[in-house]
This record gives sequence, structure tokens and C-alpha cells, in this order.
Amino acid sequence: MSSPLRFDRAHTDDLMTFLAASPSPYHAVANAAARLAEAGFRQVEETAAWDGSAGGKYVLRGGAIVAWYVPEGAQAHTPFRIAGAHTDSPNLRVKPLPDTGAHGWRQIAVEVYGGTLLNTWLDRDLGLAGRISLRDGTHRLVNIDRALLRVPQLAVHLDRSANTEGLKLDRQKHMQPIWGLGDVEEGDLIRFVAEEAGVDAEDVTGWDLMPHAIEPPSYLGRDRELVAGPRMDNLLSVHAATAALAAVAALPDAGLPYIPVFAAFDHEENGSQSDTGADGPLLGSVLERSVFARGGTYEDRARAFAGTVCLSSDTGHAVHPNYAERHDPTHHPVANGGPILKVNVNMRYATDGSGRAVFAAACEKAGVPWQSFVSNNAMPCGTTIGPITAARHGIQTVDIGVAILSMHSARELCGADDPYLLANALTAFLAG
Repeated sequence: MSSPLRFDRAHTDDLMTFLAASPSPYHAVANAAARLAEAGFRQVEETAAWDGSAGGKYVLRGGAIVAWYVPEGAQAHTPFRIAGAHTDSPNLRVKPLPDTGAHGWRQIAVEVYGGTLLNTWLDRDLGLAGRISLRDGTHRLVNIDRALLRVPQLAVHLDRSANTEGLKLDRQKHMQPIWGLGDVEEGDLIRFVAEEAGVDAEDVTGWDLMPHAIEPPSYLGRDRELVAGPRMDNLLSVHAATAALAAVAALPDAGLPYIPVFAAFDHEENGSQSDTGADGPLLGSVLERSVFARGGTYEDRARAFAGTVCLSSDTGHAVHPNYAERHDPTHHPVANGGPILKVNVNMRYATDGSGRAVFAAACEKAGVPWQSFVSNNAMPCGTTIGPITAARHGIQTVDIGVAILSMHSARELCGADDPYLLANALTAFLAG
């Protein structure tokens, strides 16, 4: 297939723009929706009646988005091709009573979200982003993208064992950022955030706020063959899947055999159990309503789901040159080697041999190289939205992604070619 995506690093340049503009799941969803709207997709409300018309549609719920494109002539039982991802990344989150401090320092009380590498948040200039909820029930996105917060590390003079015995961080005592000097004043942070957002502080009744590193993404290396940036796990996949769905919708209508879908969920990093997580009802509800809106019955829904395949796209581990012994000795994914197929026979990943064939066919169609990943038997294996999607909806699911280093760091690293290669593989898969 001749891909509608150009490769002159334009895709990777655009990824870096997307990462910088998406410091929270809410921003990521808003940015993905804006790109789909430019491609002709329209938002539909969950509380409204849906029609079965052809074209692109999307649903937003908090930090999640589900978008789909109905080609002309699609039947009620037409199966789906789904590119799945998640919008959240391990980080720090502001507590309900955020104003704290001691010894003349004003600080912000935070919780640790997901399995973040705590030391990577030390001594970084941090901004603050997320959403605030207003008294009238609306929400406002906030992005204070300047040096506002900092989690200072203890000087080596006061921790002589840090370089010999390892840095030991207490999640409660050592991770509270400073943001000024003076006495602690209740309501101070939210007054400041409200002013930044241009609203009255008394109208702010809730918030979902999180610090973010303000250093922008950048190319790295002598030949700029690497990319360093925040939140690649898993906004790299969100960006690729958004581009792939828009690309498929722009193809000349040749009677697509499937209905292409892009689904990005929140809360993957802590188990996916929420109304916007992969273990919630959102995806199943959207797919079913799409079937019923086209005049389908439960039988049509069952037929559609039986023929559906999902590629769960999430980052995986590239072989680390300093810790190669931590990887499986015969599976060493490398940067710029193409997307990886993630396999675990204990179903921490949902891939089986049949799914491998689907992914291999998509890569072959797109002219994209690909690699295999499996964990060292002596190391525990992570998981993704893949097994959850497969079990909850009875949908064949395949786990894939891009190999990176420094996963769950405040700043991760990937090959500069891999985002484009992933997007092309997803485009070929969604097009059928």
C-alpha cells in the first residue's frame, strides 16, 4: 500500500509538537480530537441519539477518546479494526488539599501516580497542567508551561551513600515540590491556577492537576537518529493512531472491509479500572451503539465483534546497552528497527500466533520492518490494555508498540524513525 504519510521526519517533528502540547491526558485527548476534526470527523455526545450515517465521528470522555470512520455501504455487521492506546503517563498528581510546606518553604502536596521512576523528577523545572472543574459543571484546561515547581534532591554532602548504596526516596516525604518562600496559605495554589485560567477561584470546585517537565522534546545523537521527550509511554501511540485513522479516512473510498476505530483510554498506568479506562464500558458502548445506529440487531453486534481485531499499541523495552542481561538473550529489539510484537504466554500481553499473522500482514503491506519482544523468564512482565480489551469484549487483540529506553522516566528515548513506522503499520492495519 502506498502510504499517505510522508517520511522526511515530518511525522516525528509533529510527534514532538504533540508531546509538548499534551502535558496531561485531557490535553492529549483535546489535541487528538482537534486533529480528527480537521480531517472531517465530528464529535457526537453520549447523551444524544446517534445516527448511522457514513463518515468520521468521535466521543470524548475525560481523558479518553474513541473515534471511528464509517465507510459508505458499511453493513450493520461490518467488523471493526481497532488501534488502541492510553493517554496517561506515570507522574505526580496534586492532592485535594495542595497547600503545604515547612521551614519557610511553600510546597505543593502531591501523590505518586503509576510506576514512575521517582529520581527522574528530581531537580527538573516543572510546570503544572490538567483541568479544573467549575461550579456550572464545565471544565477548563490549564497549562502553566513555565518553571513553577521543583523537587530538590538532597545534596551529596548530606547523603554520602547516594552514589555508593543507591538513592533512597520516600514517596511521601521526599517528592513534594517547592514553589516559593513564605508561610503556607490555604487555597493559594487554586487561586493561582484560577487566575492563570481566567476564572474566579470561587467557581473552581474540583481539579485534576499534575506537574510536568517543561524541557521540550528534542532530537538526540550525532546524526539526530534518536528522540528524547516526555510521555512517550504512551502518547507516541496516541499520536500514531490519530494520524493513521485520519489517513485511512482520507483514502479514496474503495469499500473498506472494516470500520476503522481509534480508542485511547485513561488510567492504564494504575489498572484501567475507571469509566475512562480500558476496563470500563466505554469502548463496548461505542461499538454497540455504532452497530445499532446502522439498524443492527444483537445478532449483528455479535457478528461484528467476532470479526473484529484490535492492535493494542503501547511502548516496550529496547535492549539496554548497560543492562543487556535484564533482557531475553535471543530477543533484543533495537531503536529504529520498526514496531515490536509483544508476546507473553501467560497473557500479560494478548498476542497469540493468529494475532502475530495479522500484525505481520499489516507490516508487510506497509513495507515496515518489525521486531519481536518477550521478557526474560527471570523478570516479571508488564501488561497493557490488550488483555483487558480481549477479555472484556471478546475481541481478538494483539499487543504491539515502539521499543524505547527509560520507560516511566520523566523523559524517555526512542528511535526517530520508529514513530513513523508505527503509524504506517497502523494505517495498513486499519485499512484492512
